[in-house]
Parts: sequence; structure tokens; C-alpha cells
Amino acid sequence: MAEKLTPLYNHPERIMRVAGFMSGSGSNLRKIIEHELHLNQEVGHSYFHVAVIFSDNSESNAVKIGMDYDIPVLTRDKKAFYKKRGKPLADMQVRAEFDALTVRALSVYECPVAAYAGYMSIASPILVNTFLGVNVHPADLSITDESGKRKYTGDHAVLDALVAGEGELRSSTHLITNEVDGGPVLMISAPVSLGYGIPTDLAGRKSLANDYQEVLKKVGDWVVFPRTLEDIAVGRFSKDSNGNLYYGESPIPNGIRPFG
Repeated sequence: MAEKLTPLYNHPERIMRVAGFMSGSGSNLRKIIEHELHLNQEVGHSYFHVAVIFSDNSESNAVKIGMDYDIPVLTRDKKAFYKKRGKPLADMQVRAEFDALTVRALSVYECPVAAYAGYMSIASPILVNTFLGVNVHPADLSITDESGKRKYTGDHAVLDALVAGEGELRSSTHLITNEVDGGPVLMISAPVSLGYGIPTDLAGRKSLANDYQEVLKKVGDWVVFPRTLEDIAVGRFSKDSNGNLYYGESPIPNGIRPFG
């Protein structure tokens, strides 16, 4: 007898309400919102709705994006929060306090899902446990080393892949867990081919990595993130009792690759 699967979003009769989390330019969030609007135009309705934007940075583009699309915005400046308490930004106990207040403030919007669209803070357990968190990362998270550990995690994933001699880059969407970039992979983008030869100096390598990452946003992030949210909203992603992910009825231990 086949094991019963539970959709990641288990209320297909309701539009999935999403809280958009961001810290900077918000380009990923714009593409998510634009996909929602595209579905409304092409299908007559969207399967998800960005109901609120949250930013932990008072200098981000959150207010601008909120104004552009008539979406409420909540900003709580993380740096000011830490400064008031005289603690370093790495203090995760203060982060938990900050996140608890964020969860309380967002509760009125009734969003079961959070899209981490360029949100630069590590999520404390209260965020992880409150929302079904979805993130996009500029690397193929299915690539592992000899020990089975993911090779390209963290802020320098593109640079690391470049230096390691990878032939291509891909973006991955994954679920947010307590391990940074360690959650189950959902979807992997089409590739961006890497040219041969890289600068020998670190500054040159970083500059090239930044250029590739900008290209990857267009081919990867801006495509797979909105599509992942849509597929979650309509119930295509599910899990079994052990937390293993499925797409439809097929297990996806390394995510899906709908774009080749």
C-alpha cells in the first residue's frame, strides 16, 4: 500500500498567502509579484498572493516595492535592534528575540508561507517553525563532496563554483531549515555556462563571479522561485511521513529539473 503524501501547502481551495522577506533590492520579490499578476491575467486568478512584505533593513527597497504593487510593508531594522541592546549581529539569542517580534507583527496577515527573496539574515528556529520558508540559492545544491556535504552553500557559492572549475551554474529553490542552505531541494534551474579561464587575482575572480551571478538571476532565480511557489500552491510538492519530498507521486531527493 502506497504511503499517504501530505502536500506542503494543504489547502488547495484557498489562495496561498505569502510573506515576502527581503533585505536589499528585492529583485527576486518583484519577479514573484509579477508572476502572481501574470497568472491573474492569463488564467484569471493566481494560486498564491504576496500579502505583505517584511524587511529587516530600513534602507532596503521594501517600501518602494510595496508602493509599486499596493502591498503593505513592515520594516524592522535589525541593526538598530541590536545596537539598542549593545550586542553583535552574530548573537543568535538576540536574533531569536527579533524574529519572535517579527512573527507576532506578521500574524495579522495570516501567511503560512514565507518567500526569502534576498533576506540576508539567518532564520532562527521560531521563523523556521512558523512559516513554510522557501529560499532561492545561486548554486546547484544537489552537488556534494565525497562526504555527502553540499559543496556550494553560503554567500560565496558562485565564486566557489567558479574556482572549483564547474562548467555551469544553476539556481536552486529549497525549504528553509535550521541549517543554512541545508533544506530539502525543490527545483533546480536551467544552466548558465561558465567560460574557460578565470582571473588569477581574488579581486578579478570576485568581479567575474558577481557578473555570472547577475546572469544567473535572470536565467535561474527569477524563473524557478515564482514557479516553485506556484507549484507549492497548487499542491504539486508533497512529503511523506519521513519528510521526504515528492513532486506529484515521484520522489525527488535532489529536487526537480523542469528546465533541462
